[in-house]
Amino acid sequence: MPAMGSYRQYCPVAMASELLGERWTVLVVRELLCGSRRFNDLRRGLPRMSPSLLVKRLRALERAGVVSRGRRTNGAEYELTDAGLELRPIVEAMGHWGERWVRSDLPKLHLDASLLMWDIRRSLHRDRLPAGRLVVRFSFADGPPQDRRFWLIVNDSEADLCLEDPGGEPDLDVGATVRALTAVWMGRITLDHALRDESVRLFGTAPVRRAFRHWFGVSTFAALSRAG
Repeated sequence: MPAMGSYRQYCPVAMASELLGERWTVLVVRELLCGSRRFNDLRRGLPRMSPSLLVKRLRALERAGVVSRGRRTNGAEYELTDAGLELRPIVEAMGHWGERWVRSDLPKLHLDASLLMWDIRRSLHRDRLPAGRLVVRFSFADGPPQDRRFWLIVNDSEADLCLEDPGGEPDLDVGATVRALTAVWMGRITLDHALRDESVRLFGTAPVRRAFRHWFGVSTFAALSRAG
C-alpha cells in the first residue's frame, strides 16, 4: 500500500516532494542550513511552528537520511547529512525565486519581530563587530507587548539575543517598526534610506551609530532585483 499522501509515481520529483512538500519541512531544512543545531534554536527560527510538529518533521527527515541526531552532554543536536547538505542550492534557489517573483508588500501576517531579531543576529558582519562588549536595545512600536523589546549583546565576535533586560543602559538604542526594519533586512530599502526618513532611528554616541551601519547585516537575498 502506498503511504498516505503519496503521489503514487515512481518519479524522483514526486518522491522528493512527498518528503519536502510537507508543511514546514523546507523551513526546518533552512534553519539547519543556517546553523541551528539544538531544538530550542530551531524553535526560535520557527516561532509559529508547534514543538510537536517540529519533532514530527525532524523524525521524518531523520528516517529519510536527511538529518542525523547526536547526543551531547546538555541535550540532542541535529545535523544535516550529506543528503541534507545537497539541499542547500535547492533551498537557496527557492529563496531567490521567491524574492524575485512572489509579490508581497510585507503584510502584517508575515511580520514577526522575534523571527526578525533571530535573523538579524545571525546575519551580522561578525568580522566588523567592535571589540569588547556592546549592548544594543531594539524597540518596536508596533510589536505585540511580549515582542516589543530585544537586547543584542555583542562580545567581540559573538552575539547573543536576549528577551529580558540585561541591566544597565544600552550602548545603542534602535527604534523602529517591525515593518520598517524587516524591509531593511530584506533589502527592500537601505538602512541609510530608513534613517533618513526616520522609520528607523538610532540613539547613542556618534561612533557607535556609525559602527552599527557597518556591522548590521541583511538577508542573503537582499541584493536580488525583483522581476518587473
